[in-house]
Amino acid sequence: MNPTFPPPAGSTTSPAATATADDAAASPGTKAAAPGSASTPAPGPATLALDIGGTGLKASVLDTAGTMVADRVRMPTTYPCPPSKLLDDLAELAGQLPHFDRVSAGFPGMVRDGMVLSAPHFVTVRGPGSAVDADLTTQWARYPLARSLADRLGSPTRVANDADVQGAAVVSGTGLELVVTLGTGVGTALFFHGRLLPHLEFAHFPFRKGDTFNDQLGERVLERVGAAKWNRRVAKAIDAFRGLTFFDHCYVGGGNAHHLAGSLGDDVSVVDNSAGILGGIKLWEGDHVGL
Repeated sequence: MNPTFPPPAGSTTSPAATATADDAAASPGTKAAAPGSASTPAPGPATLALDIGGTGLKASVLDTAGTMVADRVRMPTTYPCPPSKLLDDLAELAGQLPHFDRVSAGFPGMVRDGMVLSAPHFVTVRGPGSAVDADLTTQWARYPLARSLADRLGSPTRVANDADVQGAAVVSGTGLELVVTLGTGVGTALFFHGRLLPHLEFAHFPFRKGDTFNDQLGERVLERVGAAKWNRRVAKAIDAFRGLTFFDHCYVGGGNAHHLAGSLGDDVSVVDNSAGILGGIKLWEGDHVGL
């Protein structure tokens, strides 16, 4: 199970961290517009969208229509990864992109009010599946990631769980919609009529044979058992989520969704992994309960 961090006595948090420093400027290495993106960005604030993963870090800049105005940039996630190193790596990615006015970030753990409550990948010595380090656990405990990114990048910042951000890009806004991401681990997000609900770590609930959803469906398991067996487990997991939430529709994405084969039901859609970036614009729109 993931380590979680109790709140310190008297601690308070705010819904979104902000900074008053000048906005980050584009670097000489700014990328050209992505294929198919608008030649003239839509007017309004530009959003730096950060997709923080256990194996890779990705970033791009979105206009107000949610269109990428520059090619996505990426680097591998390397370990050990204390907060200071993650900030350095994200700032390096941001420096390769055009001007932005605000920041959205998806983080692979429990996040509330911009503060990290669990960081299952980043408290390990060599990444997912390796030993947990006590010092890293202390450094990530109640870490104010939104405020720290705002200070480092000089722009207002909102941070949510990575599955929440991916889901924001794909839901239709009708009824109860569940998003499941299949990547280094398993992520989930719930939306009701388009509003992000408070995050629940379904991935760490018991699933089958004494294992959690993460234990049965994570990337390391896919590599070990093969795609056919993993697909059968995914189908059973969706059935379990169907009985648990009575969702109106479910969207399955993430880096390993391309391994899916066959139908998971008429109420399930497989979505592109680019949603991890494109959902960044949605954190600044609507009245989300889960931020």
